Amino acid sequence: MPEKTEAQKKAQSKYMDRFAVARVRMERDKYEAVQAHAEACGESVNAFITRAIENQMLQDNKKAGE
Repeated sequence: MPEKTEAQKKAQSKYMDRFAVARVRMERDKYEAVQAHAEACGESVNAFITRAIENQMLQDNKKAGE
């Protein structure tokens, strides 16, 4: 794969600046189950975890509003 141009590096850096990194630690067997579930849903582990967090936050906010 060819070296990235300076413009590509700058664009990637600008894109990545939009994100924060959150590390999640879990036992390997649990991770493998999450990975298998995410793949079965046609998404990455990151997308699945993000969706799970968003859904839980919505659910918690509904409970708080009751």
